[in-house]
Amino acid sequence: MHRVFWAPHSQRQRKHFPSLFFFPKKKKSCRRLKKMWVWSYRLVVFSILCCLCLRVSSTSPTPHTDHGSKDPNAGRNLQQGDNHQIHCSRERSRAAWKIIQEYLMPFVEKEKYNISRRCKLHPDNDLYRDQEQHKFHFDINEWRCEYCRKSFYEEKHLDKHFDSRHSNLLNLTHGRCLADVCGALHCDHEINSGSKKSKCNPAAVAKNKHMCESLADSCFPINEGPAASRLHDFFLRQFCDAHSCTGSGKPFSRGRRKKTNVFYLFASILLLLLLLLYYLYIYLYQRGMKRETQVLKRISQASRKKKPS
Repeated sequence: MHRVFWAPHSQRQRKHFPSLFFFPKKKKSCRRLKKMWVWSYRLVVFSILCCLCLRVSSTSPTPHTDHGSKDPNAGRNLQQGDNHQIHCSRERSRAAWKIIQEYLMPFVEKEKYNISRRCKLHPDNDLYRDQEQHKFHFDINEWRCEYCRKSFYEEKHLDKHFDSRHSNLLNLTHGRCLADVCGALHCDHEINSGSKKSKCNPAAVAKNKHMCESLADSCFPINEGPAASRLHDFFLRQFCDAHSCTGSGKPFSRGRRKKTNVFYLFASILLLLLLLLYYLYIYLYQRGMKRETQVLKRISQASRKKKPS
């Protein structure tokens, strides 16, 4: 008759669990999670490279030829300029438009007020507005004419191109020029912001202040309602009070339009994506760990129920 020797409970448990110390299923889940993290990282890198490629392709120089016209005579009416001379400064008109858009229109839009066409600050009274809207700025050294699809290295060359090729598109019937109100809007302060201040001329200051007050009266009549009255007072404080040789008031004292930086916006979106992928990885990893611990508990309970024969 054979004798049966019973081993201690710890030894029996160790006997029935030789393979559990290696955790084969846990290794598979870890490998799966690791692959998911690697692929998510590759996806982020691939998206960044795609954005850079799009940026490079958009900034690539285009040849100085016409595009999008099969008929060689189709764009001739855009290229033949008249021989008349335009007495309106494009640079000062551009400066006046920039001042209006940054220092006036945000407050007009806030009041939901519609500027009359009789006002010299209305967009229809800008002689070069249509040409300025047909500019496309790719990069620092890349400007393109949207009339004939020609590209230039500097904006001033594009302006000369407009004057020589597309001056026939300007509407000269009303004799409008936004540069005429530059004195009231402090265009010199905006153009020569980095240069030294010139000596104050009392006669020129008085003339510009009178023009500024006339603009406030014509663009925002007090008798047209509370919104017009508030904008009238705002215009006087924002532009007219600074026309003084005493230096008591500064131009644009009521603020400007808030600008959004595209680089920081792109970086914020990228950071949010990375955080989302990171927390997704943590969630999947913890979920896999919980499943593995549940499987191990089931195996240990099943092994404890078994009795050695």
